[in-house]
Amino acid sequence: MGDAGDRPLLVVRHVPWEGPHRILDAFAGVPVRMVDVLDGDAALPAHDEVRGAVIMGGPMSVNDVAAHPGLATEVEWVRQALARDLPMLGVCLGAQVIARAAGAPVAPGPQPEIGWLPVEIGDADDPVLGLLAPMTMALHWHGEAFPLPSGATPLARSALTEVQAFRIGRAWGVLFHPEADATLTREWLAEPLMRDEALRALGPDAPAALERGATRHGEVLAARSATGFAAFARMCA
Repeated sequence: MGDAGDRPLLVVRHVPWEGPHRILDAFAGVPVRMVDVLDGDAALPAHDEVRGAVIMGGPMSVNDVAAHPGLATEVEWVRQALARDLPMLGVCLGAQVIARAAGAPVAPGPQPEIGWLPVEIGDADDPVLGLLAPMTMALHWHGEAFPLPSGATPLARSALTEVQAFRIGRAWGVLFHPEADATLTREWLAEPLMRDEALRALGPDAPAALERGATRHGEVLAARSATGFAAFARMCA
């Protein structure tokens, strides 16, 4: 694709509180185009107008197209981006979107996976997730999962979810949250929808357990994941 020049990084949000957080630390000095894709008048840019895309999470499913018609448009945009080999990093719902665009079905898992929990990283040479190998403690906050998309390389698994991350071309789908830290955990717990979801999944100790996990593991995850975000930023350049 050549030099990205002054083209911005596209950041796709589905809800205001699930932004890129620490991922943008790797893009210092790079213009960012933020699109709240589920807003009625939101429009995704032409693929050749951006250097890459970071697609973030949200409480909805990629299957919720009746309530959120913008999801169908987003999946089609990502399908075309895969064909162009545009660098993309999809986190949580963003991973669902990339998986669906690559032809994989997305469905509820056996139970919600919420908390600071271990993830096994299967490819130590992967530029984005390899430095988290062989295992990292990371924040999980999802209820849906998918099989490995056709043509994709599996990158991570957990006790509940066989495909926690995959790579297809220059696109990464990651169900867990490598961008998380204590600050992000507190921000999510301050959102009533997120807090209620955690309480339903984990019981009344959920907020305290999540904060304990963030205090114990957040700084280590931040240090280990920063190199991968920087590698992704270089691909986008």
